[in-house]
Amino acid sequence: MSPRKTLLIVYHSMTDGTRQMADAARAGACSDKDGAVQVRLLHAAQAGAADVLGADGFIFATPENLAAISGQLKDFFDRSYYAVLDHVNGRPYACLVCAGSDGHNAARQMERIATGWRLRAIAEPLIVCTHAQTPEAILARKSICSDELERCRALGEAMAQGLALGVF
Repeated sequence: MSPRKTLLIVYHSMTDGTRQMADAARAGACSDKDGAVQVRLLHAAQAGAADVLGADGFIFATPENLAAISGQLKDFFDRSYYAVLDHVNGRPYACLVCAGSDGHNAARQMERIATGWRLRAIAEPLIVCTHAQTPEAILARKSICSDELERCRALGEAMAQGLALGVF
């Protein structure tokens, strides 16, 4: 039997949309009935270098704030970056972005960070657009539709299966 793998999901969410996406990814990853993959879901403020070093794969989830990843997720990367540099080369990752209108800049920022860590993307960034454009809509609690959550769930499931099978 091969050793158990660990999938680390790190997220930040101010209006609950990104948390819902991360929870859906976790649910998909946990659908593995043989227990080959341990799934850890951590808020960005709680995650650090030791968590990254202890994981075999990653899903990073963020809202897009002012065309960038959230400050809390950036803080996680700032605190962890140099301690894990050259220790996670080639590990798989995916990203989830909850955006008001676009999300691509946040996805590009995460891609640049992952490139620095020499991570390997296993999927295109999964961007959910909430169409929030006014200050009230941007700050309001989000409710991500079931179709979008299913996409997040499927990504989590694919990541866990890939880790379990040794594909990644």
